[in-house]
Amino acid sequence: MKGKLIIFSAPSGSGKSTIINYLMQQGLNLAFSISATSRPPRGTEQNGVEYFFLSPEEFRQRIANEEFLEYEEVYKDRYYGTLKAQVEKQLEAGQNVVFDVDVKGGCNIKKFYGDRALSIFIQPPSVEELRKRLTGRGTDSPEVIEDRIARAEYELSFAPKFDTIIINDNLEQAQADALAKLKDFLEKK
Repeated sequence: MKGKLIIFSAPSGSGKSTIINYLMQQGLNLAFSISATSRPPRGTEQNGVEYFFLSPEEFRQRIANEEFLEYEEVYKDRYYGTLKAQVEKQLEAGQNVVFDVDVKGGCNIKKFYGDRALSIFIQPPSVEELRKRLTGRGTDSPEVIEDRIARAEYELSFAPKFDTIIINDNLEQAQADALAKLKDFLEKK
């Protein structure tokens, strides 16, 4: 049986990665979509495992050939994207494919797959709480935090375009809510 697609998007600091990692351990036959990038491999990263590593020229050629579900040029010649053929291969193998993508990418994947995809937006309780979380991480300068807050405000405007919004003001509750939505979706024929 063909797999289904689960799309997660959220502003930085909303707890999306923590919730996804929890769901990946719940025995639901979930597998991450393997993205393509034009950046070189880091450390022990392997082609076809963490990413498909393409040259910027190769990436642009595949964009021209319409081989991507979604892509973004994050910096000059630094692309990230999701190859249609790879997703189809995972679906054919019966995997439920999980996407951790930005809001525009999430909307594009949902539009392409329609009812075969569930789009989930993880929302912080407030922008103030998000600022507290980002500051509490201690990993970013005040300028970077302000950039992330500005981007979060933009991303929050996309929330209504998603199938479901989960507000993460209590992690255990947010995980339980996400698990319930996911199980309902996967059980539908």
